[in-house]
Amino acid sequence: MSWNPFSRHTGSKKSLGVSRHAERELERDVKKLEELEEASKKLYKDGRRFTEANTALGKAEQKIVQGLMGSGLCQCDESFQADMVTWESQLEELQRHRQDMNSNIQKTFVDPMKKFSSVFPAVQSAVKKRDQSLQEYNKIKSKFSKYQEKERTGQNIVKLDSNRKALDIAQKEFDTQDNAVRQDVAKLYEGRTEYFRPSFGALVRSQLTYNTEAFKMYSAVASELFRNSKCSENERKDRMKQTLADMKALSITKDD
Repeated sequence: MSWNPFSRHTGSKKSLGVSRHAERELERDVKKLEELEEASKKLYKDGRRFTEANTALGKAEQKIVQGLMGSGLCQCDESFQADMVTWESQLEELQRHRQDMNSNIQKTFVDPMKKFSSVFPAVQSAVKKRDQSLQEYNKIKSKFSKYQEKERTGQNIVKLDSNRKALDIAQKEFDTQDNAVRQDVAKLYEGRTEYFRPSFGALVRSQLTYNTEAFKMYSAVASELFRNSKCSENERKDRMKQTLADMKALSITKDD
């Protein structure tokens, strides 16, 4: 939901306390922060989904191996059963590396995104407070202008002086908040890359470490599975096609 107060002033007359150009500049900067907030929330959610998907992938692969080990394929073929035992043992080790990766991603990516998102409520409050200060200044300014146009009676002069003092106070209050918001909004937006870069780097390093270990383990499994085979990958594919064709040619598999 938008927390940009400037959207309420679209099409309204120029604010008395600040130029239209200055107001539009701040509006653009605040809009950027609003978009940055949405982006950081999305990164947080996507990071969580990423770790959940990693966990689900590991469970799915374990189910495949467990299903094979419980099937007639393993029970009737000791060599194939030994291959599955090797695969299963590698998966157990790989699962530990996957847990380490998920833990690192949680600490270095997911948690930092959540912490970054937590700063925006305070920003929202500061922007709204500045907007309220501007509206209060405009209200007093309008009242002061009316007394300037009135007849210079004793009572009106007293009220004019009173409103002038109130206007000075409102002006100082608004200037203080306006300067603080403008400076801090710019600094927050400019610092986004410096904050995000380490998290993105850690995400890549975590995946690199995990995938390096995964490559080693799958290579070991592949070496075990094909230890007695001197066929190339294409030759293995051709053999599988031929075996399937031979099976389909059996009398019990032929279509009537």
